[in-house]
Amino acid sequence: MNLILLGAPGAGKGTQAEVICKALNIPAISTGNILREAIKNQTPLGMEAKTYMDGGKLVPDEIVINILKERLQADDCKNGFILDGFPRTVPQAEALDQMNVRIDRVVDIEVADEKITARLSGRRVCESCGASYHTQYKPSKVEGVCDACGGKTVQRKDDHPDTVKERLRVYHEQTEPLIDYYTKAGKLVVVEGQEEVADTTALTLKAVEA
Repeated sequence: MNLILLGAPGAGKGTQAEVICKALNIPAISTGNILREAIKNQTPLGMEAKTYMDGGKLVPDEIVINILKERLQADDCKNGFILDGFPRTVPQAEALDQMNVRIDRVVDIEVADEKITARLSGRRVCESCGASYHTQYKPSKVEGVCDACGGKTVQRKDDHPDTVKERLRVYHEQTEPLIDYYTKAGKLVVVEGQEEVADTTALTLKAVEA
């Protein structure tokens, strides 16, 4: 089965992608990973992408999609794949269609902006060992101190409320139109994100296997 996972930043797509990978024995493919892999392997497309990245520019859709198409021809994709983080825009989705990349189902994990903001802005990470905490759901025993190593726990820049709100704004503007695009194509399935990750996972697997 060939899948796309949609959802705002902080909706928990990465966790759900891992679960689906194990359940269906198919790989999860993200734009960042395939670009890094192509550059590491020094493929012609990878080297072309590197020139843009080294210059601090976005890699053009055409190059990303061609690298993606190469990746989808690998043996581990024979039984299907999950695209996580691509497409991000309707033109990217249209380009996938034009290149005859078959998509069977699109799973949209929906979580309210307020919940995402609370979820991300409450996250704290240890500067020393990388252990993760949450001020509400998983606080450290002593505020600002890591339980595991005693290091300092901090809020990452990406998790600052203003940054989260900006990321959500970009998502609503650029990526959310894909919901309508894939609804019209008859491929969209909506999963309501739950408070407990396990509950969201159960709903996601049900949507995929239905």
